[in-house]
Amino acid sequence: MSTPALLRLRERFPDAHITLLTPEKLRDLWLHHPAVNEVISFAAGESLLSVSSKLRGKNFDLALVLPNSPRAALEVWLARIPQRVGYARPWRNWFLTQEVATRPCHLKMRKRSPTEIRKLVQDAGTKSAIHNPQSETAHQLHEYLHLVGPLGASTSILPPQLYVADDEVQTVAGRFQLDRDTSWLGINPGAEYGPAKRWPIKNYQFMVREAAAWPGWGVLLFGGKAEVPAAGCIEQEFWNVARSWAIRPKLVNLAGRTSLRELMAFLKLCRILLTNDTGPMHVAAALGTPVVALFGSTSPELTGPGLPGDPRHRLLKSDAPCAPCFLRECPIDFRCMNGISVERVVDAVVETLKR
Repeated sequence: MSTPALLRLRERFPDAHITLLTPEKLRDLWLHHPAVNEVISFAAGESLLSVSSKLRGKNFDLALVLPNSPRAALEVWLARIPQRVGYARPWRNWFLTQEVATRPCHLKMRKRSPTEIRKLVQDAGTKSAIHNPQSETAHQLHEYLHLVGPLGASTSILPPQLYVADDEVQTVAGRFQLDRDTSWLGINPGAEYGPAKRWPIKNYQFMVREAAAWPGWGVLLFGGKAEVPAAGCIEQEFWNVARSWAIRPKLVNLAGRTSLRELMAFLKLCRILLTNDTGPMHVAAALGTPVVALFGSTSPELTGPGLPGDPRHRLLKSDAPCAPCFLRECPIDFRCMNGISVERVVDAVVETLKR
């Protein structure tokens, strides 16, 4: 979601050398990206002094601090970068040379307490204020775009963009012996944040059975190492049902088997991705793949995939009055996700394909 701001920064400073500091696990996202000349990465748990020393040796003129944490501002201060621009936040303002005020349209993602959730459910007519944001610029994309404004860059919105070369797609298709004539539906049933973001596995089992019966279609199952058991359950149920079919359907379980670049190439290969609100959802949209995304504890108005209002994507949520709660686990009956029926999701996938 920071890519529109970085593209606007490149537009404003076409000849600048722009370096991105990012966690090591995300480094490969930025290969071939036109907004970035160089990537510096840091490992999980790497010390503050180690990170700041990597920056200090580069003699940067200016640091744009995208995260809101005190540590992010302290890193660039310790690196002795003369200009340091970021949002004004407690415990870090004196590390910045230019404090940017919070946007007027900013909506905070506040976690609800279990008591508040139960009260909202009891008051049947109560709706979350965040269900109907007061501004069309509530999305997180605008948070990053607002930061480049003080540097003279445009804050007009752009779609998030990532880049995968065609030869990368061809390589992964060859490695896993994927038929390029097949239309691939991606299924991403996990969510690292917690179970409150995950549509029930039994519903994904229904979806893969449904999609595999479509002539000319196949299913790619995605997930990290933590999603291997869930993906295995979906795959096993699929083959239990498909064993008796006259035509052998196509399903490839990729959970825990791909690097980040390979995942990106597979997502670009998909005709459509069905997913929870999670990282691969954003990556797929930034690569141009249409997305059907399911939202429970989080808000599509704030962190939906791609450009807000993009008709290529379908963002589904229930009418649960307690959503979004922004919790990792549901303290009641998981009505936000259980309220999204498989029939509704099938219709959304078919409608997206027709578009």
